[in-house]
Amino acid sequence: MNHYSQIGAFNGNIVVSKNNKIIYNASFGFTDETKTRKLTTDYKFNIGSITKEFSAVALMQLKEQGKLKLNDKVSKFIPELPKWANEVAIADLLQYNSGIPNVNWKSIQNDKDLFDGLKLIDTLDFKPGTNYDYNNNNIFLRQFIVERLTGMSFKTYAEKFIFKLCKMNSSVMTPFENEKNIAKGFNNNLVQDKTDLSITGGTYLTTIDLLKWVNCLHSKKIVNKKSLFEIGQQFNLEETQSALGLAKYKNGNLIEHLHDGRAGNYEAILVSNITKKFTIILLDNNYNGKVFEISDAIIEKLKK
Repeated sequence: MNHYSQIGAFNGNIVVSKNNKIIYNASFGFTDETKTRKLTTDYKFNIGSITKEFSAVALMQLKEQGKLKLNDKVSKFIPELPKWANEVAIADLLQYNSGIPNVNWKSIQNDKDLFDGLKLIDTLDFKPGTNYDYNNNNIFLRQFIVERLTGMSFKTYAEKFIFKLCKMNSSVMTPFENEKNIAKGFNNNLVQDKTDLSITGGTYLTTIDLLKWVNCLHSKKIVNKKSLFEIGQQFNLEETQSALGLAKYKNGNLIEHLHDGRAGNYEAILVSNITKKFTIILLDNNYNGKVFEISDAIIEKLKK
């Protein structure tokens, strides 16, 4: 890790757990582009696409409560959407095979803009269940469905029924103001990332809180074994992801869980091998595209 830090390939925090014990917990580099303040393990990072696990788990929690089925159509919960909502099922949103076009980011500033954009969609890109397109409209629809079913904002739901339940005490979801210990994303020209849009869902947390999430999820404290299996299923094509990223199962039991995320110059990766009882988490605020290489090197060390 010192080597990767010294060559400028990693600026962030890392935690490694083995046999349910933290064996390595460290910080490398700086909190922002000024490079005046050193990171500590208390700092929070944007985890990018890993945050998509929360909306998937929320839907499974509601399924376990009997409030929805995976084959329910989106129109059942949001009837004012166009006719395509009669074709798209919850399961399609989880596996990114809904055919819903991606977000038009040029016209988006907030959640209302996102919802209005969904209402403007005329036709799907393909028949649901026949192809794969990893895009964010699937995620925002998941969140809107949770809001309709619970009568609360998705942010409030996540804080109450996910973060609190898993004792993720430092985790915050956008939008937020004046939070302490937020690592700022910056590039190699020392330019800070733009401010987040006022959109629900972006999650900032510490490496320890992401480890708590992994342990909470894998131990089935937050959803049951069947739900954990269902959200790890992916569309039957090469290079596709499930709602858990890449998940491997044996006899219905989760044995491997790999998910990475990117948001501006933040990059994140979690690699968890349940069989071999190790988890590696890297959170970075200065993108260099090296977190896979670093995690692979750590896995080799853990094998010895």
